[in-house]
Amino acid sequence: MDDQNKNLLIATGLSFVVILIWFLLFPPPEDTAVEQPEPAATAPVAGDTAATPGTAPGATAETGTAPAQAQTADAPRLPIDTARLSGSISLMGGRIDELKLKDYTVTPDPSSGNVQVLEPVGSGHAYYALYGWAPGAGLGLSDVPGANTEWQVESGETLSADSPVTLRWDSPAGLIFRRTLAVDEDFMFTVTQSVENAGSGSVSAAPYGILARHGEPVDRKKFFVLHEGVVAMADGKLNEIDYSDMPDLDMMQSEGARAEVSQVAENGWIGFTDHYWMTTLIPAPGSAFKQVAKYDDGRDIYQTEAVLPTMSLAPGDSQEVTTQLFAGAKEWETIREYEDQGVDRFIDSIDWGWFFFLTKPIFWLLHHLHQLIGNMGWSIIALTLILKALLFPLAFKSYVSMAKMKELQPEMEKLKERAGDDRQKMQQEMMALYKREKVNPASGCLPILLQIPIFFSLYKVIFVAFELRQAPWFGPFQDLSTPDPTSLFNLFGALPWAAPEPGTTLALVFIGILPLLLGISMYLQQKLNPAPTDATQAMVFAWMPWVFMFMLGGFASGLVLYWITNNTITFTQQYLIMRSQGYKPDVFGNIKSSFKRKAKQADTAKSDKK
Repeated sequence: MDDQNKNLLIATGLSFVVILIWFLLFPPPEDTAVEQPEPAATAPVAGDTAATPGTAPGATAETGTAPAQAQTADAPRLPIDTARLSGSISLMGGRIDELKLKDYTVTPDPSSGNVQVLEPVGSGHAYYALYGWAPGAGLGLSDVPGANTEWQVESGETLSADSPVTLRWDSPAGLIFRRTLAVDEDFMFTVTQSVENAGSGSVSAAPYGILARHGEPVDRKKFFVLHEGVVAMADGKLNEIDYSDMPDLDMMQSEGARAEVSQVAENGWIGFTDHYWMTTLIPAPGSAFKQVAKYDDGRDIYQTEAVLPTMSLAPGDSQEVTTQLFAGAKEWETIREYEDQGVDRFIDSIDWGWFFFLTKPIFWLLHHLHQLIGNMGWSIIALTLILKALLFPLAFKSYVSMAKMKELQPEMEKLKERAGDDRQKMQQEMMALYKREKVNPASGCLPILLQIPIFFSLYKVIFVAFELRQAPWFGPFQDLSTPDPTSLFNLFGALPWAAPEPGTTLALVFIGILPLLLGISMYLQQKLNPAPTDATQAMVFAWMPWVFMFMLGGFASGLVLYWITNNTITFTQQYLIMRSQGYKPDVFGNIKSSFKRKAKQADTAKSDKK
């Protein structure tokens, strides 16, 4: 086995092993939480609705029965209507619990309906934002607004970008609570909570915000390359907890549930992130607060909380606090704009992964190419051209080395004959030959090794970035974030029946046209060099393109498009560079010889049977 083929086999095998390990075995890193001192407001066991922070460990929420759910569903509502949002606010608890995105449909079919981010209790998949005050000194649960408080509309009829609304509730303890809700042109709500002490005694309470989700999201991808669950920022430190990990949180008596608690000194936020949508509680910049991720086993409720410090009110005093709520699509430009407006490191709410130092610039470049070109498919092709241009100096050196290795092939065969079984002598003479001819046999592996993290990073970008969702290319390719919709099963649409459903065994076998082109491009790239003389090595090389063809067939079509483009450019570069160095690759001759060898092997097998 000559060293060039040996190195290429090692590099190809390493690529294959790394892909398998990275996609199948590596779990995401687990963040270890450091338990910190907690403020006075604590969270009890959740009921059928979100747990309301109480005054003591183990306190029970004032709501939590089936009738309460019916009351929530039947409660009066206040409409939400902006250019990008529609929904309503339930006056039962004053919760934001119905929200749809006007710009996005469930599927590319316009009749599939708008994406719904928040849903009220009783809908089957309740998901809502709830605000209130945790009682402190001089107050009980019935003296502060909670999940079942019946708010009254003090001003406003419809919440819109230019029309805030104000809710009011008068407490039996002589307190007047107000909640003013505003929303911008995109996905950011501003919630101002105020309390006025019209009673005769001093009291204290802590304002809070809650995001509660009943059960896991029905469309959860459950693929470890994508984080779905709690996402939080605490003074510059990002923390992520998968939905699947929340039932394993430690039981905290002070919170009355399984929970993870941290104290934020200045800047932070916490919420839930899904594949393309996110809700986040955002206290004002510079505000200290308690950050809680919580799971209630009995009710299967996932919950995040932002509990602000306790406020004291003497008779006649009033207090006010303003927080924000993001609820919408994880659009890069929109989130970046909110970060520019003061939401600390909000862009990190997008799951950039371990290779963030590659995924961020790759996405930035892809985003701006898309703005320039206007088509995501052609933008991916343009991105591939740019990446290959950046790696060209290294590729040039590699292909020149490979061409020189081909020139040295006859001399290397002579060395093997002279050395015989003396492997040490053969290695010494070969190293002397490499040094004399200024050839580095390892340089052929470097482009492949460098391409692996770039491949992973681009895969991450295409899988995670919202901008790839339902991004069309042409013809049948109307969503580059999903697998190729064409199939051999119906001859790529020529036959009058549908292709197999994605994820089924038939879909895996009857691949689309893009995976097929991928296999062909890998096969042609392989045929730039004659097949190895070693039978085992030749078999591995022969199967490699078709294994990758089926393995990558179920990946996002945008990623497969990148890989085809990359293979095509690599083939062209290698062919031209090898020609420039005096070595003429015989692609068609190598293809013919491979078929002849197979035919000869078949004849030999028949003869052996006889």
